[in-house]
Amino acid sequence: MYGSGEGVRPPYHAVAEWLGTQALGDLRQKLADAETMFRRTGITFAVYGSEDTSERLIPFDIIPRIISAAEWRKLAAGIEQRVRALNAFMFDIYHRQEIIRAGKVPEELIVSNSAFVPEMMGVSVPLGIYSHIIGIDIVRTGESDFFVLEDNTRTPSGVSYMLENRETMMHMFPDLFARNRVAPVENYPENLLKTLESVAPTGLKGEPTIALLTPGQFNSAYYEHSFLADQMGVELVEGRDLAVIDGYLQMKTTQGPRRIDVLYRRIDDDFLDPLVFRSDSVLGVPGLFDLYRAGRVTIVNAPGGGIADDKAIYSYIPKIIKFYTGRAPILQNVPTYNCRKADDLKYVLEHLPELVVKEVHGSGGYGMLVGPTASSSEIEAFRAKLTANPSNYIAQPTLALSTSPTMVETGVAPRHLDLRPFVLVGDEVRMTAGGLTRVAMRAGSLVVNSSQGGGTKDTWVLQD
Repeated sequence: MYGSGEGVRPPYHAVAEWLGTQALGDLRQKLADAETMFRRTGITFAVYGSEDTSERLIPFDIIPRIISAAEWRKLAAGIEQRVRALNAFMFDIYHRQEIIRAGKVPEELIVSNSAFVPEMMGVSVPLGIYSHIIGIDIVRTGESDFFVLEDNTRTPSGVSYMLENRETMMHMFPDLFARNRVAPVENYPENLLKTLESVAPTGLKGEPTIALLTPGQFNSAYYEHSFLADQMGVELVEGRDLAVIDGYLQMKTTQGPRRIDVLYRRIDDDFLDPLVFRSDSVLGVPGLFDLYRAGRVTIVNAPGGGIADDKAIYSYIPKIIKFYTGRAPILQNVPTYNCRKADDLKYVLEHLPELVVKEVHGSGGYGMLVGPTASSSEIEAFRAKLTANPSNYIAQPTLALSTSPTMVETGVAPRHLDLRPFVLVGDEVRMTAGGLTRVAMRAGSLVVNSSQGGGTKDTWVLQD
């Protein structure tokens, strides 16, 4: 909010004035009211592997994160460039593999990657799009310095929190909204539905029938699944509700089978079809993949999309963008050491206390080392892991992430944060202004994931 310390940055002027008029006790009461609203709505999540199996609330902060219109224009241009390049990369990898022939990406990094799905080779997908719903994790390190920390091209989550955060803030602070021209986010479900409709199989007569496939109520993101299905007015289904009948994917109903044309799946590739992938899966539908390859149903996001967000591929994204767009990336990657390379591994082992080390296939803040805050025993344990299996890790410098004013027990204090904008790719690229801001609630922490104690904020993109 204060930038380099020379006064309040222009986008925050109205919020800073508002904060100056608020009593700490009143803000704490508003925070308690917000928590009550979330509990009534049922916005909870579960943490896998935790001894405490109860559903939890993600901590919510009532002080919004502000992005100016000019900042958002730069971010939006960079994000659109990135998602178009990522989809071009996926199409190429599952067809002619020109980028491998050109020597821009090592072949072994693709074919030996667990995210690569050989069964997708040569499969035609509607509009040539593999990832229709993408979350791009962005961090800020300076006034004009934004970096992409991670791409999420499989089944990105968190959009329901973006929408509910906004609704809660509008309900609680209408006077604050009156002082700012904030871009809306509530059209996301409508845009998601348009995107899903645009990638329906060709030759349909009438509007496509769409369903959202969930693993069920015990999944950590089940609230989001049911929320989005309800907002779009589509069916929420589990694998047991579906079957291949008469050569099409059909939903079982009390009036008989009903054909499904577009399946927005929120289950992993391995569980989609027990006849092709994991034979023990009870979450998917036997025969689904054959229908998909035949063009009789569209799966969103496409199987095999994880090859584009794998952390081992991440360090090649600047080359990927240049290869498919002919232009340099608008948004830069965080400098990355790929530990499968001998020189990079040597550097990482010598500088572990200074680096953030991540598992290539890790997510949710698990399986990572934050060197500056790690104990000597944790560092030595990671050193052993790295030495034993270097290709399983990447490392990055510890960034001086931006902070935002946040309500904590002692009052208002700076906390580190990131931003996950959500992008929809179909007949056009549709982007919601803002996204999900995730905030590390512990002082000094750089880990914003909800599973690691992180919270969320409403993200305001100001209009000109």
